[in-house]
Amino acid sequence: MRAALITAGERLELDCELPWVGELLAEGAAGELRSDPERRATVRIRVERESAPFGVGARRLLARGVWAGDGEIVVENVCTSGFDLLARPTDAGAELVYRWRPPTRDRAAALLLRSRFHLLARAVLMQYPALWWAGTRGRAPLHASACVAGSSVPLVTAQSGVGRSTLVLAQTASGGLATADNLGVGDGTVVWGLVEPVRATGGGGRRVSHGRQEQPLTGRVGAVEPDCVVVLERGGERTSLAPCSTEAAARALVSSTYMAGELRRYWGFAATLATGTGVGPPHPPVTDVAETFAARLPRFVLSLGVDRRCDLSELLEAAEVAA
Repeated sequence: MRAALITAGERLELDCELPWVGELLAEGAAGELRSDPERRATVRIRVERESAPFGVGARRLLARGVWAGDGEIVVENVCTSGFDLLARPTDAGAELVYRWRPPTRDRAAALLLRSRFHLLARAVLMQYPALWWAGTRGRAPLHASACVAGSSVPLVTAQSGVGRSTLVLAQTASGGLATADNLGVGDGTVVWGLVEPVRATGGGGRRVSHGRQEQPLTGRVGAVEPDCVVVLERGGERTSLAPCSTEAAARALVSSTYMAGELRRYWGFAATLATGTGVGPPHPPVTDVAETFAARLPRFVLSLGVDRRCDLSELLEAAEVAA
């Protein structure tokens, strides 16, 4: 399989020699793969059929199972995914080469915990490389989605399970746009979405954790410039929208990002690649980016009522009129 994907503001070229891995990549791309390879790719990803280990040569031992030298890095069983990784910067961006070489325990886990393995493989092969390279541009991962809701463009953040996916799907179903379901990268001004399927109840697609199912995100847009920050939380009987302080909005963006299960293994991935290649920050500027968004934009807390249904565009329009 050879294809291209634009995600998190990065242009990925995918070259996969293993058909079953190609199916995983296509599944995780949620219908966004392009048939022609991207000539201006910033991140080139190759999955080889070869199962021999990458030679470490004269590279120095950086950590257990990690060797680095001359700007390249070799990682065994990266993020316990079963894939070994060779990563190196190039003139245009970065190249990451993977080989499927799982230890017996992780091979068994891939067979027994298929849903978990699907999500982990997608993350390691596509999502984490895009997020890492976005970090070289000063962009930070955010557990948030920016959507177009009527005349407003809110940056919506929430802890997992509160109802952000349901809210985003409702907006796109009524003709709105959204950068993503869960994840994106931001620089304090613009948000770029990370391509992935939406995971929500009643999706009708492949079953994943917590009784949810996957489905494509209609109305996906690559990037937007939000005009407000909305912190989503569970409320009382009735849905309400209230002002939020700068400190509380920034704190919500940061805490939600670090608590997100989708990013649990990302921090070690980014730190390892940055240290071994000498490219990018060992730690993304999550706090700086969150504080910039919160300081620049109006901020609200949206407390969902018992039925967890609301029209975000109407609430924001009412808040604007009141202001």
